[in-house]
Amino acid sequence: MNIYVYSDESGVFDKKHNDFFVYGGIVIFTTENHENWKRKYKKAEQTIRKIEKLDKDTEVKATNISNKSKNKLFRSLNKIEKFGGIIYQPKVLDNIFENKKSKQRYLDYIFKICVKRKFEDLINKDILNPENVENIYFFADEHSTATNGKYELTEGLEQEFKFGTNNWNYSKFFPPIFPSMSSISLDYCNSQRKILIRSADIIANKLLYSAKKKIIPDLQKDNFIITTFPNN
Repeated sequence: MNIYVYSDESGVFDKKHNDFFVYGGIVIFTTENHENWKRKYKKAEQTIRKIEKLDKDTEVKATNISNKSKNKLFRSLNKIEKFGGIIYQPKVLDNIFENKKSKQRYLDYIFKICVKRKFEDLINKDILNPENVENIYFFADEHSTATNGKYELTEGLEQEFKFGTNNWNYSKFFPPIFPSMSSISLDYCNSQRKILIRSADIIANKLLYSAKKKIIPDLQKDNFIITTFPNN
């Protein structure tokens, strides 16, 4: 079985001027479901495009539509498996913000844990059998990540889900979630060309809004696993 993961981020990772930074995304099982969700979301977008009177070159993204339309698109995703991560930046260690590399490593770590918590929840609920997973395809909205940053995150995802990780401080090995899988791929995509990246944009935007308004519990459903950071 193939798994497809789409994600986007919302907010600015800068603790001096911002309290929250979030990841939001969706998880889809099987190629057939993947195609079905692309069709469903395209139909939902077409409805919003008419309501908002958007021209054909304008993306149906959170920055271009009203709150009412954002909520409609979010509701169109009620039945899809969702995940999110919320970083409360005032509690993040200052040294993480010292340079681009340390910031990106921290964000990569957050992303991996968000996805891992989602997979663990699906496995615990017997929705997902880890032995049946062959490939995982990650799609993220393109941003200023350098090429080597992409490779580092890809390797990190492989360690987490395919090979397992070591905690050298405690001489402990954490086995992979999907030991039988074949491959993991990560693509940074232009949201104009990948419709389900735009669905992740709507989820991330909703998550950031809810974090600022302190109404996260309203979003937490059985199929929407939200992880908060730091844990202390």
